[in-house]
Amino acid sequence: MSFSSNKPSLFMAIVAAVLLLVNIILFSTGNTTKAGPFMIAFWAVLAILFNRHTATKGFVYTLMIFTAVTTALFYPQPFTKPNGWDLSLLITPLIQVIMFGMGTSMSLRDFYGVVKMPAGVFIGITCHFTIMPLVGLLLATTLRFPPEIAAGVILIGSAPCGMASNVISYLARANLALSVTLTAVSTLLAPFLTPLLMQWLAGNYIEISVQKMMWDIAKMVIIPVAGGLVFNHFLSGRIGWLDKLMPKLSMAAIAFIIVIITAHGRESLLNVGLLLVLAGLAHNLAGYTLGYWFCRLIRMKEQDCRTIAIEVGMQNGGLASAIAKEMGKIATVGLAPAIFGPVMNITGSLLASWWHRRPPEGTEESEAVAEAAIFQ
Repeated sequence: MSFSSNKPSLFMAIVAAVLLLVNIILFSTGNTTKAGPFMIAFWAVLAILFNRHTATKGFVYTLMIFTAVTTALFYPQPFTKPNGWDLSLLITPLIQVIMFGMGTSMSLRDFYGVVKMPAGVFIGITCHFTIMPLVGLLLATTLRFPPEIAAGVILIGSAPCGMASNVISYLARANLALSVTLTAVSTLLAPFLTPLLMQWLAGNYIEISVQKMMWDIAKMVIIPVAGGLVFNHFLSGRIGWLDKLMPKLSMAAIAFIIVIITAHGRESLLNVGLLLVLAGLAHNLAGYTLGYWFCRLIRMKEQDCRTIAIEVGMQNGGLASAIAKEMGKIATVGLAPAIFGPVMNITGSLLASWWHRRPPEGTEESEAVAEAAIFQ
């Protein structure tokens, strides 16, 4: 990235560098409490700087989340119980809005892939609901997290595919049709598979009520997604402003959920934060790696290998956070989903950039057709 011909960008880069230096000095001298405004400003300036360049625009949303999370860490009160009202009560309605938005971007055609690509769908779903939960259990056991933190690591591993995976698959020149189908199918299977996996793998850490969790997930997933599908079928394209608003509203809702969880779990996060970030990175990268190379081992097409790697590695952190809220453990079980989400956005964007520069041989689907498929 060159800033020499762009004075505003050069100025912001200098400001960001100065803010980073101030933060380093404050942290190294033990003045951590004074670093808040400078750390918040650093992430905000970096987001504005990245937004000015096409190559880095994909990281702006993640940097905005970092800005908000840093604010919640240093000043948690406005995001916990302002005026005595618990903001965590908003998490379930917010995830329902997100799921409704997901439904409005889908149609019954998205499920045709089960018939057209049964092997790819079966392998993708199997990899997703085996690799990530088991890696989560391995990390929770190896790193010896407190029981409820460990259960959160397993919970994010047992969640369905992340909603951002379709865009990442498109950018990575993967099989977009397979990606959309895997996201849809894994989301609809979540009310059944996630509670069973949690009882099996996390039952030693916390008490799990399978029936209650099934209903909690159903009301957060099945009902809103079904409503979104109905909306898309009858009203898609007729309310243009709403079609444009839903993706932005979903992104804002996810960010707000992460901020609420960060504020509520501040004390636990300060105790295990760095280790949890490293666990999130290891979990995410293991999903990409194991998903991709398993598919290569059984000789699947390169596009399908990329798709399944992304679908395995990217989890629905928002839904996992809402499940933690329904369990009454938002400040502990909810921490891993809140941290893993931004980590996935960063690694997913980097992986997509790497693969985008290396098109699979024999790719026939044009980028224009793929892009239209995402936003139909």
